[in-house]
Amino acid sequence: MKLSIVTTLYRSEATIDEFYRRAVAAAEPITQNIEIVMVNDGSPDNSLSRAVALHKADPRVVVVDLSRNFGHHKALMTGLTHATGDLIFLIDSDLEEEPELLAPFYARHMEGDCDVVFGVQTARRGGWFERTTGTLFFSLVNILSDHSIPRNVVVARLMTRDYVRALIRHRDREFLIAHLWQMTGFRQVQLPVKKLSESPTTYSVRMRVAMAVKFLTTTSTKLLYGVLYLGLCIFVLSTLAIGYYVCRYLLSGIGVDGYTSIIVSIWFFGGLTTLILGILGIYIANVVAEVKRRPYTVVRSVHRARDAAVSLSNVVHVPSREARHDSGPRT
Repeated sequence: MKLSIVTTLYRSEATIDEFYRRAVAAAEPITQNIEIVMVNDGSPDNSLSRAVALHKADPRVVVVDLSRNFGHHKALMTGLTHATGDLIFLIDSDLEEEPELLAPFYARHMEGDCDVVFGVQTARRGGWFERTTGTLFFSLVNILSDHSIPRNVVVARLMTRDYVRALIRHRDREFLIAHLWQMTGFRQVQLPVKKLSESPTTYSVRMRVAMAVKFLTTTSTKLLYGVLYLGLCIFVLSTLAIGYYVCRYLLSGIGVDGYTSIIVSIWFFGGLTTLILGILGIYIANVVAEVKRRPYTVVRSVHRARDAAVSLSNVVHVPSREARHDSGPRT
């Protein structure tokens, strides 16, 4: 059996060495046939040089260097594309999810009734703001999305080769990886984990809002139906109001006037129209991004000790002058 440990690097210079040491220590009792795939997601610090140094010292380390920062989730999918193990352990390198989770995940997997073992936080980490925004996000997802995702799910998960092969077949250009995890199916079980607060988060409020909007507008048809039903309700209510005022005028001669009512109506329907057009515009933008069929990452170079046949349908390789470099097939 071969075990692949896949992680991403972004401002990971301070943790990469310890992550490597602890990951190897957790994996070696399971199997000696290990590879550690590190995807450099355009990190602005010295994460890449540290990863390449580890590769030179230990050929089991594979370094995938992306041409720029493409985002956490796309980097994770790229790492899974390059993994060649029979089992793949996906985890962040910031040590907030402990590499030692591999042992209980593997023990649960060996019970033979699942293809994926993934972690879920018993209590969401961070201050009140982070906990509140996280709760709001999952609540919105469960209410508006066509497919719910487990609350407080973490990146750490142990997956079979068959599951990963099915996962990387997704062709979405804009996605939330937790949604793809659930959409892929297979037999999945969750284990409670504790996520540490070792480093400041790189997800700002703006990024969290953008993720929520992107997720809902790429996975939910409920928003579109909601817009339809809202328009229908307003049409029915306005028709009833018109009928009421016409009847009142014919029966009692009381007309409808008032500057305030006119202005309120204009602002209300103007704002509603803008909202509806905005929602439709986001959907159209996502459709445009998908039909362009652009690769979701561009790999500048791969530092690998030996050649490996890897199917890279969603990854474009740019030739490099690096001596140790596996460019793979181009798309």
